[in-house]
Amino acid sequence: QVQLAESGGGLVQAGGSLRLSCAASGRIFSINGMGWYRQAPGKQRELVATITSSGRTNYADFVKGRFTISRENGLNTVYLQMSSLNPEDTAVYLCNAVDSRFGVNNVYWGQGTQVTVST
Repeated sequence: QVQLAESGGGLVQAGGSLRLSCAASGRIFSINGMGWYRQAPGKQRELVATITSSGRTNYADFVKGRFTISRENGLNTVYLQMSSLNPEDTAVYLCNAVDSRFGVNNVYWGQGTQVTVST
């Protein structure tokens, strides 16, 4: 099993910044993709950004130019630098990792960290 531990959430004013971190631990074989998703109350979970082990990134349109995803492969850690936050970014942000083992991809989720953006 792989465990994901997120940190860095909190309360910030509109226009502010936060940096989220997510560290993977446990019986890791080979983590390929890592990413961030978010879920606001009453809404479906949505992709925020993903990054592969080679550094290829993918962003949701609503965060392009504001959020930056990065990772440290040796530490199995992924970061999300969030800037120009607005109240619509308020959500629980969840870390995701895909551990590939003998051709099988196992997907793991963290418990989430709350991000609240006030006006």
